[in-house]
Amino acid sequence: MKLRFTKMHGLGNDFVVIDATRTQVDLTPARVKAIADRHFGVGCDQLLVVEPATQPGVDFRYRIFNADGGEVEQCGNGARCFVRFVHDKGLTDKREIRVETKSGVIAPCLREDGLVTVDMGVPELTPAKVPFVSDSDAFVQPLQVGETTVAITAVSMGNPHAVQVVADVDAAPVAEQGALIERHPRFPARVNAGFLQVVDANRVRLRVFERGAGETLACGTGACAAVVTGIVRNLVVSPVRVETRGGELEIAWDGPGTPVLMTGPAVTVFEGEMSLD
Repeated sequence: MKLRFTKMHGLGNDFVVIDATRTQVDLTPARVKAIADRHFGVGCDQLLVVEPATQPGVDFRYRIFNADGGEVEQCGNGARCFVRFVHDKGLTDKREIRVETKSGVIAPCLREDGLVTVDMGVPELTPAKVPFVSDSDAFVQPLQVGETTVAITAVSMGNPHAVQVVADVDAAPVAEQGALIERHPRFPARVNAGFLQVVDANRVRLRVFERGAGETLACGTGACAAVVTGIVRNLVVSPVRVETRGGELEIAWDGPGTPVLMTGPAVTVFEGEMSLD
């Protein structure tokens, strides 16, 4: 199978984007892993597929596959790349589109200055809906990780996040704890592990160990979950600049019951064709 693709990134969180609006693409987990392989394939954190909408009132369907071949619900940096892709490819002339995902409808908007703002929807803090196994609805909860107990806030941005506040994000045990938290039994759908350092009331630093991908240079939904965590714990106020290893995002949230707005760049790197078995 010959596969045409576009390589893109949002703050170094990189994607292979495939246009399946006209022709269906057969993507098995093995094929996704082959594309994502950084030595034998194209290389990416996630693979994004653009498909025709399946419901009224939306423009496209958006599917996301992690590098391990598993399909997931949401990807914030990918959403920014998505709207730039469909606009640059002439699939729409709209700057603001509505896109269906596994976790609901999102609304990315390509601004005149080239940045992209995405309405990421209303965050979910109820443990059972994250999902997170807990007898308490408290915003801060203990989580046993190996021999250590850490304090986390469980947030869903359409996908699950466990955010902990750390003194120094550079010294945080992201690789060691992230791998344990990702597959912790209290998160039945696995989880993205966020490590949040508060710099001041409007600025934070963040590293995220992503479910199915490991640590990435940036995580859009992780940035949203981190800011939600900081606001509900009275550590920051909206809007918040989130510094990741790949660059900065701006996250705005007016509190429970309102959507999170994420603004940041989306960059096309190159296009190509790959042969798949």
